Amino acid sequence: MLVIIFLFFCSVLVAGIFLFAFIWNVKNGQYDDEFSSANRILYDDKK
Repeated sequence: MLVIIFLFFCSVLVAGIFLFAFIWNVKNGQYDDEFSSANRILYDDKK
């Protein structure tokens, strides 16, 4: 039973770290690229 409780707290800790990293990346503009390489191929090059 002690192992299950330990693993539960470890998984909550890891999930919290990933949530913090995601929120930090969103606030710093990591996902603000609206004109990435995937969209760039759809437009013609300007001469």
